[in-house]
Amino acid sequence: MLLSAASLCIANVHDGDTIRSCDGERIRIANIDAPEMRGSPKCRDRRRRGWCDYALATRSRDALAAFLAEGRVTIRRQGEDRYARTLATLAVNGRDAGQYLVDRRLARPWR
Repeated sequence: MLLSAASLCIANVHDGDTIRSCDGERIRIANIDAPEMRGSPKCRDRRRRGWCDYALATRSRDALAAFLAEGRVTIRRQGEDRYARTLATLAVNGRDAGQYLVDRRLARPWR
């Protein structure tokens, strides 16, 4: 079920596709995949097959943080992922955060 958009306060940008809201909600940006940050379990265990480009991961995280700081952030929650994070799209001034990262090759569409 897709709910209407609401304003969101951002406390922390963990990586290029995961943030934490000011009220502690962990949010995973829907429909994209960003590289894993250094130290990610997905990169330590080869069987988990993470996208482990650490330099790009840092650029992706920093670009998302800068993008979200440009204005009022709105969220459209879509459910939860298997790690109990909220799946959602985020936008700033009507521009989709996930698409912003994909267009700059800092994330890729989720398959």
